[in-house]
Amino acid sequence: MRHTTLYRAVVITLLALACTAQPPAGPHDARGSGTVKRRADLATPATATPEGLARALALALRSPGFRARLKTQLDGSPFREHKVHFQQFVTAVERRELHALAAATGRPPSEVSLLVDAAVPLELYLPVPSHRAEWRGDGHILVATAVGDEDVPIAFDTAGNRYELSSRTPPPIPVLALVPVETDFSRPPSLMQCLDCKGGSGNGDPPPPPPAPPPGLYMTQAHFVQTFESWLKGAPEFEVHILGQSGQTDSLVDYQCAGEKQPSPYYFDQNNLDWNGSVMLFSKSQLDSYKAGHPGQSLRVYMVEDDDTACQIKTNASDFQRALAVVDQLNNFITAGRDTVLTWKFATAAQSLYAAIASLINTNDELVGNSVQDSIANEFHAGYNWVVKGPSNETNGWVKLEMR
Repeated sequence: MRHTTLYRAVVITLLALACTAQPPAGPHDARGSGTVKRRADLATPATATPEGLARALALALRSPGFRARLKTQLDGSPFREHKVHFQQFVTAVERRELHALAAATGRPPSEVSLLVDAAVPLELYLPVPSHRAEWRGDGHILVATAVGDEDVPIAFDTAGNRYELSSRTPPPIPVLALVPVETDFSRPPSLMQCLDCKGGSGNGDPPPPPPAPPPGLYMTQAHFVQTFESWLKGAPEFEVHILGQSGQTDSLVDYQCAGEKQPSPYYFDQNNLDWNGSVMLFSKSQLDSYKAGHPGQSLRVYMVEDDDTACQIKTNASDFQRALAVVDQLNNFITAGRDTVLTWKFATAAQSLYAAIASLINTNDELVGNSVQDSIANEFHAGYNWVVKGPSNETNGWVKLEMR
């Protein structure tokens, strides 16, 4: 645990860095974009670390050499959306980039190092695809940060001027995001996700076809009404979870997840509002095993937008329990499913199965919703058969579920 004196030193340093005197006007003016608003107020202690580092990074981007090195790192990143781990970037190669941040802000390297160490793990990338294609490593760029999806993005230009960006729409000026890590940088991906090829090897070649999947419950279409992700956080990470009874208790447990970090046949990567394909949610052997161990019990198909650890539902426990209860009550508790010979059909959800998963829920995933069969929700969408009901029973999407 850090000593109180060190903590105070960190806070003082953060505020000092965020309040460093404005340098001369930068190479562009974001005010003309129509989507950014100039602000003169200072960072608060709660946001000082990301804001201070974002401003330091923006000032360092005045250097053509720094910009060139950063662009090389971004272009060469094998991770989704060409993300770079910020702390690793600034401390690599004898901490060269950390010294560049220090020189740009006029602070001693030791103080900037303290800021970097005190910050939460951060990732750096251009979240808007058109910005990635447009930016050529010039000074026409903003550096923006936000901690939560609902936070207003705070941006800095290379002159150190501070702006509030729209939380809904990115500006036309390329934006470099400095945000809390959502990527597992400890496991480099086996396939480079290129800017244009929508998967594959990075040279335009399609990925090899997966082996024939086993029988089970599949999702073949999905539509969501929004991404549940701030544009500054890049593409959404939708996941589908199969929730059922934990042992013989009155609690839920997460039996299986389909998502972008799962192996085939549970691999599912939806980056837009619409998706078509085939992803297995629960195999026939899993279904048979569940029925044998939980006679008469059904399963929920639950959607989340992941902001933290892949395939682990993490959000406020009481919010999750309340979300289940509201959807159950307004849909006569027919909010689960059970396999038949040919179909995945609606089934009654046990009213008491709310608690177990809550012990694992403590961070900020977005609860997209519980799947309810269209005939129960009394809501129909052509080509789909289940409706995704959000925490207040609002419709957040619709999907097609089928047995194969």
